[in-house]
Amino acid sequence: MNKKFGLGKGLGALIPDDISEDIQKNNVTDIAMNLIKPNSEQPRKNFDEEKIIQLSDSIKQHGLIQPIIVKKEKNIYIIIAGERRFRAAKLAGLSKIPAITMDIDDKQVLEISLIENIQRQDLNPIEEAKAYKKLIDDFKLTQEELSKRIGKSRTAISNCMRLLNLDKRVQDYIIDGVISEGHGRTILAIDNEDLQYTVSQTIIDEELSVRETEKLVKSLLKNQEEVNIHKNDDKMKSIENPYYNDIKEKLEELFGTKVYLDNKKNKGKIQIEYYSEEDLQRILDILKL
Repeated sequence: MNKKFGLGKGLGALIPDDISEDIQKNNVTDIAMNLIKPNSEQPRKNFDEEKIIQLSDSIKQHGLIQPIIVKKEKNIYIIIAGERRFRAAKLAGLSKIPAITMDIDDKQVLEISLIENIQRQDLNPIEEAKAYKKLIDDFKLTQEELSKRIGKSRTAISNCMRLLNLDKRVQDYIIDGVISEGHGRTILAIDNEDLQYTVSQTIIDEELSVRETEKLVKSLLKNQEEVNIHKNDDKMKSIENPYYNDIKEKLEELFGTKVYLDNKKNKGKIQIEYYSEEDLQRILDILKL
């Protein structure tokens, strides 16, 4: 099999001209599946298995329309772009797969892998940030140079990379899609990693929107000394948001003593402190008990 394939609308547009022209000059050949290996430096680490199954079903019916791109190393071929297609083709039972073989350096391999995944929106925000960082660190690029290479604004690259300053547990929440990139950027205003994690738990427990999270973080930064953090086994587990702070203040004013609210997803506890039998009776009288 020797015929020309296109790169796909987005990928062909995004790959720098010198690389794109090199690809277009190459003919496509079928390569045995057992000679192909995934790239360990592939930016994308998480694959949607359901989408791979759907693609596999399509390949069984219509074949693989777009080839993968590989780089030959000794007797094997390393995937540069198209690992999802490779996985789906393998699931479909193909023994061979159409591929374009390129002779390029490690920098170009990473660039093409990153560009393809960005174009297809296959990377989660943390994977994307790590890929940017690797390109910048390994190949001594500035953010401006990287911006020109991959077709993304320097501001977008910078904002994405800032997510790597989040607590690792918060990054995992973003990877898993439990909280959004917008939540993550809002949490970045907090320096303390434990507090970042605590806020992320509150976002999940209270199902806070990004706008509600902004209000919560603003309140924390303004009144940080008043934030009430409950501990369980020496770990922070929940914090008060402005709505519950208001309730807490009203209850403390009513009872004239410390009141604690432990709220999680529309359920929780109210704790009222007393300091003597007389103080307890005073509180009971207020409650008319």
